[in-house]
This record gives sequence, C-alpha cells and structure tokens, in this order.
Amino acid sequence: MYYIGIDTGAITTDGVLIDGDCRVVAELVRKTDPDMSRASNAVRDELLRTGGIGLSSIAATVSTGYGRETASFATHSTTEIICHARGARHLFPKSGLVIDIGGQDTKVIALDAEGYPEDFVMNDKCAAGTGRFLEVMAAALHVPLEEMGRRSLKSKNAVSLASTCTVFGETEVISLLSKGVAVTDILAALHRAVAERVVGMMSSLRGLRLNGRGSAVITGGVARNEGVVRTLEEKLGVKILLPANPQTVGALGAALIARTGSSRAEQERGR
Repeated sequence: MYYIGIDTGAITTDGVLIDGDCRVVAELVRKTDPDMSRASNAVRDELLRTGGIGLSSIAATVSTGYGRETASFATHSTTEIICHARGARHLFPKSGLVIDIGGQDTKVIALDAEGYPEDFVMNDKCAAGTGRFLEVMAAALHVPLEEMGRRSLKSKNAVSLASTCTVFGETEVISLLSKGVAVTDILAALHRAVAERVVGMMSSLRGLRLNGRGSAVITGGVARNEGVVRTLEEKLGVKILLPANPQTVGALGAALIARTGSSRAEQERGR
C-alpha cells in the first residue's frame, strides 16, 4: 500500500507519495490555484500518474497547510507544525530545530528528544521576511529570484536595512539604489534582515537552548537561497541542514503520518 501527504499553501501545493517502507515514490511542487480544492486534487492525481499506481492502492492521505480542509479526499488533516517536525526529523534524526520560511509565513519549531514539537512560533500576519518579501525585492533590484543568494555572497560592504516590511522595504531598497549602493550589498542586507527576523522570533520560544539541540533544519522555498542559509548559520552559530527538496518536507511529514496513523496525543503535542 501507499500513502500521500498534501501540503496546500497560499503560494504552492506540495505532494509526496511514499510506500510502506517510507521510501519516496513521487513528489512535486506546483502553484496553488485560486481554487485550492482543485490544486489539491491535481497534485494527488499527478502523484498517482508519476508513481504509476491507482487510487485504490492509497491506504491513507493526510492533508496539511493553509488550505488543508479543501482536500476533501484526505483521510484526515493536521497542522503544518506537526508535519514539518515529522518530515524534518525523518530526514535528519538528530535535528532539534526546524526553520520554515515559506512564501507567506515563517515558522520556527523546537523539537523535543522524541522529535515532537515542544514549542513553536509563527509569523502569519504579514509577509515580512518571507519568500514574498524576497520576491518583491528581487523585482525591485531586477535580479532573478534564483540568483539572489549566489550574488549576495559577493558583497564587499555591510549595509543596514531598517525594515522587513514588504512595502517599506521596497522603498528603502530603491533609495539605496539611488545612492549608488551596490546591488550585491543590498542583497546581503536583505538576507541579514530575514535572518535577524528569524532570530527575533526564536527569542519567544520557551527554554530554547540551541547548543542542546544539535543542528537546525531549514524548509520552505527560501531554503534554496544560499545567502539566507549562510547568514542564518552565522547568526545562530549552528549548522543549517538543507533537505534535497526543502519545499516538500511538510508534505513528507503528512505522508509519514498517513502511514503510521496520527494519534490524538501526537496532535495535541503539536498544537
């Protein structure tokens, strides 16, 4: 039998199909349609086509993400916090912290010794310091989004950015350009601002001691930005572990929960 995890977010819908031995058979990331239900169904169908199996071979499906309730075909749904924790710990068994920087929100999850969420903090009220923030800044700088990280590593001068607010940040970037500040220096400043926001969020986690948690796993689309990853390592003083596909970690966690079953105790611990 096989198991599916669907992570329906505001920007992308991600899916993972695993077999009974927890091996990934298929995974994909696609843009979320305005109709989230259609997006979830499309991802499920594509997973089945890629895996070469029929719907009758699916033993269970777990949905997660902002639009998890729109996946009407799911066996049950659960939170992104639980799914990212499960997916990250599966990939990196010694990890004690998960940093998820997605398109519209940022989550920092502290894991206990067994890999369950012990505490978490989430910024979901605005796009400050998220993938959307970097996307807008990339457009203002006329730099392809996928090149931001690499180009920022060429920075020669430290520049400060006062705000991670998407609106004010864009105005500030344009002002820096008008003063002749190098694009590479502005990119590095943007990445420092994102990293500092994550560090600020972490200050509210109960009893967090990074030294006692081993490495941190970064997930979400922004994890592909090597400038952000390197800056986070410098700010936190820990090794940042990067999954092969950071965008599907939540969906992987959902698939793993579908395979093992999600106990009420596990759900309660992740709230």
